[in-house]
Amino acid sequence: MKNTFIWATLFVVQIMGNMLYGKVLDVLSPDKNIKVSIELKDKIYYSIFFHDDVLLDKCTLGMTLSKEVLGANPVLENAQEGTVDETRRREIPLKNAQVRNHYNYLRMDMAGNYAVEFRVFDDGVAYRFITDRKRKLEVIDEEFNIHFPSDYRAYVGEAHAFSTSYESVYTRLQTESYGTDDIMTYLPALLEHPDGYKILISEADLTDYPCMFLKSTGKNGMRALFPKCPVRFEDDNDYKLKIVEEAPYIAKTSGERSFPWRFFVIAKHEKTLVENEMVYKLSAPCELEDYSWVTPGKSSWEWWNPSLYNVGFRVGSNTQTYKYYVDFAANMGLEYMLMDGAWMAAASDPWTPNPEINLPEVIQYAMQRNVKVLLWLSWLTVEKHFDQLFARYAMAGVSGLKIDFMERSDQWMVNFYERVAKEAAKYKLVVDFHGSFKPAGLECRYPNVLSYEAVVGMEMGKRCDPSNNIWLPFIRNAVGPMDFTPGAMCNVHPEENNFDIWTHKNPGASGTRAYQMALYVVFESGLQMMSDSPTLYYRERPCADFIAGIPVVWDETRVLEAKLGEYVVVARRSGNKWFIGGITNGDPRTVTVDLDFLTPNKIFHLTSFFDGMNADRWAMDYVRHETDICSTTVLTLQLARNGGYVGMIE
Repeated sequence: MKNTFIWATLFVVQIMGNMLYGKVLDVLSPDKNIKVSIELKDKIYYSIFFHDDVLLDKCTLGMTLSKEVLGANPVLENAQEGTVDETRRREIPLKNAQVRNHYNYLRMDMAGNYAVEFRVFDDGVAYRFITDRKRKLEVIDEEFNIHFPSDYRAYVGEAHAFSTSYESVYTRLQTESYGTDDIMTYLPALLEHPDGYKILISEADLTDYPCMFLKSTGKNGMRALFPKCPVRFEDDNDYKLKIVEEAPYIAKTSGERSFPWRFFVIAKHEKTLVENEMVYKLSAPCELEDYSWVTPGKSSWEWWNPSLYNVGFRVGSNTQTYKYYVDFAANMGLEYMLMDGAWMAAASDPWTPNPEINLPEVIQYAMQRNVKVLLWLSWLTVEKHFDQLFARYAMAGVSGLKIDFMERSDQWMVNFYERVAKEAAKYKLVVDFHGSFKPAGLECRYPNVLSYEAVVGMEMGKRCDPSNNIWLPFIRNAVGPMDFTPGAMCNVHPEENNFDIWTHKNPGASGTRAYQMALYVVFESGLQMMSDSPTLYYRERPCADFIAGIPVVWDETRVLEAKLGEYVVVARRSGNKWFIGGITNGDPRTVTVDLDFLTPNKIFHLTSFFDGMNADRWAMDYVRHETDICSTTVLTLQLARNGGYVGMIE
């Protein structure tokens, strides 16, 4: 369903030369709270305001091509301004089944066959370049320079090089002290204004172009950096290639195209960050005529805790073990069973299973029990067997792929993601990208892309700490699906977490039991793992059954309470059921939430799991509780340190 209302063009100017030099063109958000002022001088300048407060001041944009610079001494030929108000039904509704896309726009067509378009929403601002050239373009660089009118706090993920796993713990810095010699950061990045405004920076509709990174300008600002396009490789190992030669450009691309959106989600209140749908609103629509076969869901997974007890067979990378994981998935009503890297005899060979695994037998066994099989592969193995791999796997009954270790985001690699998504869709395979950059719109065009990693998730052991996780709803997960791999049944506080991801001995995860359960409501992903051992889930059956019953897609999402870096409480509706999830950092706290989103004058039943009285000392301590509630009920959540709350209302 799509309802669109586009108001007629408000004005069109056709003025040649420099008659508009220094003139200011303003664009307001529909609610008139946000304003962008654009000034055409030696460059294209813009400033962003919330009411009378300047959030970004005299920022500049431009694009350097091999023989010219777009945005240098711009000459405006005509400008078109208008309003769009449309409702779109999301293919994979991670937040809401329907998304309202309401914005005012200004498109400035410049001499030289290029344009710059701004869109201003009630919750943010975006802009992009558009070119209309017959020949291919070599983009040498892109100018994205932003300036802060005062000392901001920034919360960023650091990148020591363009080759990165995007798995850095968030660093807090002050923009006035952020220097040109300091490390660069990847997107998304979050800024906090001294008066409390929040600005989330990222990109959308990324295609045939590298990802953007940020670095200090040395003048209380940030500028863009981009990896060059690789042109020659050498073998390195089974997981990656070594780049031995780069082009002088960051992208060689069509001359007739729109470029990625650079966007700012602007929030007076933290709720806006978590609830935003900016990537979806800015990205190109779905390219699949039929996506009914795409199945979001949960998966059993043997990698995080491969220990099984009292099973009557020798546990390992063998047929019996994987059949047991299939049985667990079927028993719990999970859609998938993921076979991670141990299924392969060698990471470079996608055709030969571990000799102890009869892969066709496992797949057939799973199909008989209505469980879909996912296989792990390195991206390099996928690339080397690209022409045959997707078709052969689909023929064998595989339902999807977890593709890992890309750890690059240059133009070549961005295009690899798209080739994978398109080819996988051709054979009705879903995809989960690991070792990946953040979502930036591909998942909108190809909804068979169910999730991305790009996070310090639970698989990182002791590095995965609630003090870092609390930032994820406001930063990383705010731009798209995130494969965090939650669900630990062995719960410890961070100082007790000695889990080594390389040995996998007695894996435990930081955060209380209620915290781990709440992550399934708080975090968004089209594919969620039940990451722990089936043995522990069977032992902790009340918790496991509750987790298994939490959906991964939602009709409606509301943030009930949130404070940046401290806590968040989210309510999500699926059909006639509401789920509430709340998590905190290392500090205990009491949070009260209203239930006025429920239908008035009606009694509902609430089943909840929350931190026990001793959860601050023993993270396994939880309470399961049932009660009747109504729309006037006020819930008081007593969150232990590293604690959580999860409830189902029906």
